[in-house]
Amino acid sequence: MKTEPRFKPNEYALILGASSGFGGAAAVELAKHGMNIIGVHLDRQATMANVQHIIRDIKHTGRDAIFFNINAADAIKRNETLDDIQERFHGSSSNTVKVLVHSLAFGTLKPFFSKKPEETITQAQMEMTIDVMANSLVYWTQGLLSRHLMKKGGRIFGMTSSGGHTSIPFYGAVSAAKAALEAHIRQIAMELGHLGITANALMAGVTDTPALRKIPGSNTMLDVALSKNPAGRLTTPEDVARAIVLLADDSAYWVSGNTIGVDGGEDVVAFSGLKARPE
Repeated sequence: MKTEPRFKPNEYALILGASSGFGGAAAVELAKHGMNIIGVHLDRQATMANVQHIIRDIKHTGRDAIFFNINAADAIKRNETLDDIQERFHGSSSNTVKVLVHSLAFGTLKPFFSKKPEETITQAQMEMTIDVMANSLVYWTQGLLSRHLMKKGGRIFGMTSSGGHTSIPFYGAVSAAKAALEAHIRQIAMELGHLGITANALMAGVTDTPALRKIPGSNTMLDVALSKNPAGRLTTPEDVARAIVLLADDSAYWVSGNTIGVDGGEDVVAFSGLKARPE
């Protein structure tokens, strides 16, 4: 039996980081439920095949797939893209960006301190990481609002992680970005609540994505997460995508300003290797 679309034909999701991981899964899952997709990604030729695969999956649902291969943190490219979206919407005042998903994973993985100063993170790298992975959410939201592309009932999601409140080797700048992102989400929820727009941070469990694989010691992180997750498995991008679909629904209008765990209870388990239930 075919499922009734959850979203309206004039509703779009703008997904920052739409070519893989959480962003790619969210694009496909939202499309399955009737959402048109505007994807922003930064890929070279070597990874474009995956982008095309995601676009095909979206189009197979009958939804629009409009993708921009740009640096989402570049102010000029950001404004050009938003202007392009505004032009595409021209003549149809009912079109709206219902959902904004911020899933940008581009930062510097270096320690703050080292016996070799050249191995430590620089000011430019720190600022770039926080700008891309946190501050850019504010700028994209400002751009949507100033062009009246997001209306009452809009949903804003930022992807955070347990690194926003814990320390992980080499992850310091990204941890700072995640903490800043969560603060931005709270501020957005407060300032846009009167417009009927909600904002929430989604804290996924440890997930085997290309971004995670770039972290030194990622194999150990995967092993620890698997050993302590109450569900006995790792979080998948599809788990997070389905949560986004649920929270994008009109009935979730009163859920705002939160950091919501989408991890099967992984983050609340303090120790790995201990059985939560008898065999």
